[in-house]
Amino acid sequence: MLKELYTAALGMLPQQMRLELTANNIANANTVGFKRSAVFEQSLIEARENLLNVRGDAETEDVPLSQYIDFRPGALQKTGNPLDLALDNPSHFFIVAGSDGTEYLSRAGHFTIDDRGFLVTPDGRLLLSNSGPIRIDINQINGEQSQNESLARNIRISPQGEVQLAGQYIAQLRIVEVANPTSLERRDAVCFTPTDSTDIHELDPSQITVQQGYLEASNVDIVREMVTMIQLQRMFELGQKVIHTNDSTLDRSIDIGRFTA
Repeated sequence: MLKELYTAALGMLPQQMRLELTANNIANANTVGFKRSAVFEQSLIEARENLLNVRGDAETEDVPLSQYIDFRPGALQKTGNPLDLALDNPSHFFIVAGSDGTEYLSRAGHFTIDDRGFLVTPDGRLLLSNSGPIRIDINQINGEQSQNESLARNIRISPQGEVQLAGQYIAQLRIVEVANPTSLERRDAVCFTPTDSTDIHELDPSQITVQQGYLEASNVDIVREMVTMIQLQRMFELGQKVIHTNDSTLDRSIDIGRFTA
């Protein structure tokens, strides 16, 4: 009977993990460039060892789930904002840098101009070019300081990633290609870092296509995630009922044992 309690509890752990990931996907359904997380279950442990009835291998204390990131592209949304960028190829990534210099890969192309003239993400990470951070000279237009909005209207980014201000060359966007995106490690909602197994290489301007004035939306299907959450909640409740039933039976057995003693 204790085994039934253990088996039911072990079966609820994967559902809990699925629920947490599904809830996070739903929370980021409107996050630009977000890639949904998913899991797959290791339903076969070791067929040969189970066939030979090797003790201890048919059950494990480890949760039989592995997490992965779904890098399928999200839909492109036209914004008309000159500092909104989207990449056509789903294996291409922008490079942004944190305040400590750490570089991250991202598909989120919403950028702004900070008070120093740098192109940055909403959380302050620097957008990188082939020569480092991209800085816009805010005095370049008519020699007068301009507000960010009017300055942005004078910025043009070509399909090959060349950044120009009022027709003058500023920088070349640094875009990389990852042959195996599933090897990337998530750092936050939209930023990733390569691992030892990541196959990554820099791209020439002729190999990229940047769409200015567009953003890549989250690839979360909100209806699908809601249906999944309902199913997981029902499965979790079934596990709870099994535990409750076995717990009641165990209590009854203990009471009977005391009475007969």
